[in-house]
Amino acid sequence: MQIQQEKMLRDSRFIDQIFYLSEILDKKVMIGSQKIGRLSDIMISEAGKLPEVVSIVVSRPFGHPTLYFPWSKVLSLNGNGVKIGLQEQKSKANSNIISSKSLKASLTEYEMPPGSTSDLFFLKDQVLDKKVIDIEDNEVEVVYDVVLVIKNNKMYVSEVDCSRYGLLRRIGLRCIVRFIHNLTYKIREQTVSWSYIQPLPKHIDSFTGNVKLKVLKEKLAEMPPVDLADILEEMDPHQRVMIFDQLDMEQASDALEEIDPNVQRELIPSLKKEKVAALLESMTPGQAADTLSSLPSSESKHLLPLLNSEHAGKIAALLEQQEESIHHLASNRYIYVSPDQTAGSIERSFRALAQKCVVIMYLYVINKDGELIGVVDLKELLQAHDESLIKDIMTTNLISLAPEDTLKTAYDTFDRYGIRAIPIVDDKNHMKGVIPYRDVMKLRRRFV
Repeated sequence: MQIQQEKMLRDSRFIDQIFYLSEILDKKVMIGSQKIGRLSDIMISEAGKLPEVVSIVVSRPFGHPTLYFPWSKVLSLNGNGVKIGLQEQKSKANSNIISSKSLKASLTEYEMPPGSTSDLFFLKDQVLDKKVIDIEDNEVEVVYDVVLVIKNNKMYVSEVDCSRYGLLRRIGLRCIVRFIHNLTYKIREQTVSWSYIQPLPKHIDSFTGNVKLKVLKEKLAEMPPVDLADILEEMDPHQRVMIFDQLDMEQASDALEEIDPNVQRELIPSLKKEKVAALLESMTPGQAADTLSSLPSSESKHLLPLLNSEHAGKIAALLEQQEESIHHLASNRYIYVSPDQTAGSIERSFRALAQKCVVIMYLYVINKDGELIGVVDLKELLQAHDESLIKDIMTTNLISLAPEDTLKTAYDTFDRYGIRAIPIVDDKNHMKGVIPYRDVMKLRRRFV
């Protein structure tokens, strides 16, 4: 059941509407043509991956009891208010006219909260205006608003809004809100995905308790690619594109690789072609081919001409499943050093050497004739004395591949030796590139 729910949450076909809690609170609630009260709160259950709305809470005037309507009774929700559908309306051929006596009798059964309220939470009463703290109790922000999404006729809590934009929206300064809304996404949004929020504490109420994160405050902007991918997969397409556009190139590239192929197929066409091309350029041929393989071939063909011709040629060959030639996977972004350099000098310049390299755990030793004569593991470099020469600490028993070797050969070599990258050399022992382990593993399905 949970797997099925997660699939729906990631499928744009089920996305219906997005709301801010502040914009729907206090909206009139109607049954037929009769107003019965106003929306005063929303009850949620945290049983699923994202909290699901269980009931809406309707306050009524003149001392009438509060009503709790199951979400299944909500016919519509928009800027004009909430419409509730009851069984009695069906028996009257959907008439908008319900007698006061009949309506009063119908509402009686909704005067009690659903089930055990100990397992349910009130968004307005228990979440709004709470401090958001991280796992070390550092204060992050305040919850000014809550983002709600309707997917497949169910409503879920997607994010908490801690932005000043959210605060302005709450206090009713809508003209300023609209002005800020037209400036820039970075200014107006500062939302935190519910994926990073711990289960709400049982003691939380109007005056006590905090909303607590699963991560440190400073880590919010440094999510691992796999976690970032999980969050992006849970968002609706519009939110996903907006968030993705704010990532720097390295973050975006790493996250895109981790995103589910079905979501990649949805996300990539929504991005500017120039941005996609830049992302593909930053990847190895294997990573780029794996990403493009999730798209229809017609879309891939439109993107390839935007890339460097050599890079595009390797990607195209992989997409066409020409695995007989391993050099299509070769990357030239590796670190190479001279055998007469010292460990200390390389360690001091390592940050500069590693910039834009895809393989940094190994340093390849090239002599003055351009031949590969050894390799140094990064761990060995860091453990060596500063004055040690590279030629004295390098490994000369090299494991390499030839350009004509196949992906199957590369996979078998990785499997046998347990290394993270393999150099590709020609018959004169000149390096033609390096193939990372993850590229072969991602393309393994093509030859196994």
